[in-house]
Amino acid sequence: MGLSGRVPGRVDAVTKTALMDLVDGAVTGGWSVRGACSYLELSPRRLERWRLRVFSGVGLDDLHRGGNSVHGLTPAEEDEIVAVFSEWSEVDRSHRKLAHRGSWLGRFWADPSTVRRVLERRDLRFRRPRGPGRSQRRPWPEWVEEQPNRIWIYDTTHWKASESASTVITDVVSRKWVGDVTSTEETSVQVQAAFTRALRDEGLLEVIEERSPDGSVLYDPEDGRLPVLLVMSDNGPQMSSGSTREFMALCWLATHYGRPGTPTDQAWIESFFGHLKREFPHLDLIRDIEVLRRELEIRHAHYNGVRLHAGIGYVTPDQEHRGEGPAVRAARKKGLARARKRRIHYHRNNHTPEP
Repeated sequence: MGLSGRVPGRVDAVTKTALMDLVDGAVTGGWSVRGACSYLELSPRRLERWRLRVFSGVGLDDLHRGGNSVHGLTPAEEDEIVAVFSEWSEVDRSHRKLAHRGSWLGRFWADPSTVRRVLERRDLRFRRPRGPGRSQRRPWPEWVEEQPNRIWIYDTTHWKASESASTVITDVVSRKWVGDVTSTEETSVQVQAAFTRALRDEGLLEVIEERSPDGSVLYDPEDGRLPVLLVMSDNGPQMSSGSTREFMALCWLATHYGRPGTPTDQAWIESFFGHLKREFPHLDLIRDIEVLRRELEIRHAHYNGVRLHAGIGYVTPDQEHRGEGPAVRAARKKGLARARKRRIHYHRNNHTPEP
């Protein structure tokens, strides 16, 4: 019968008949009716009601549960809900809005949950608006080499207390914090200032002067000569402005813009800002912009020279930028192997018996 323990409150007619037969068989074998019911965890009064229903010809099938609630919707109200759905489903794309639409139109008054149940019973569904197609991220140019000072990325973050913004440039490969400018303005001027400092500090201005001695030769993708490096950014106004594009071309910097509304295309710089603000939350509380600039200089040196970066194998960005990262990682592997041999030798020769 598929029963275990106490007989449930509602069972089908087949189960009731089987239980009655079990009790009758037990009584024939010498059991009392009460004893058989106790063993089966069935109420004797319930058994007698079943027998009375069989004797009177009513049958053992239970009626459907419940009835109609006195505050339930009328058929006319349900039809009105369906009619409003047909007229407004393209505008009100949820049962909550449709419920308020009904009272707004003066056609029905019902709770959102009631509207949802009516629509489900009629098998009516709201159609979601068609979203934009999934685009593919533009690949890097074929000439790009994954080496330090070949791919830079930059973006701007804001500081609430000082009402200022910092434009920061980082190296995609070495994760080095290359340069930054903090100002109360956020225009192409700050972008140009940040790149001028970064190119000077990285010794790339000489390379640019070789390409354009008089500063008038612009980078042309159709030219056979390769650009100095690839610069990645989003489509912010200060990044995509005409003055910024002209500056990048004059400096022989190729630009690569991410997809609009897709911050994962700038994951490197977004991750940088996330770590900077999470590890040093006091930066967002500094009101004086000069104090903020000095504090950012300290964090700049700490980030590049002290903080181990998980994305480059737990070395500092300065080490990776100078090309020392592979040697540091290899030395750690060798050190782990030597330490393992020393521990094995020690424990083999200094065995301490357990107490």
